[in-house]
Amino acid sequence: MNKKCHKHPDHSEELKRLNRLSGQIEGIKKMIEQGRYCVDIMTQLKAVQSASKAIEINILKRHFEACVTEALSQKSKAKRDAKIDELMKLFRKNS
Repeated sequence: MNKKCHKHPDHSEELKRLNRLSGQIEGIKKMIEQGRYCVDIMTQLKAVQSASKAIEINILKRHFEACVTEALSQKSKAKRDAKIDELMKLFRKNS
């Protein structure tokens, strides 16, 4: 099954955030190598989780605006149901 929508949204603006996230992870690895204080490491891990969640929310928003909107406007009930199932699987993975 082709999961792409007809007009796929552009997520390229997330690349800066992903690069920053990658840098944060590298920093955490160095902190561990240096034997830094546990709470400092966990604070940075929380920052990574927060940044990752923000990226996820931005991509999900664009997905709703483009792909989901397109699928729900289809006359085909099967295509609408497939998009709903796709989202339900995604949300189940995150819970």
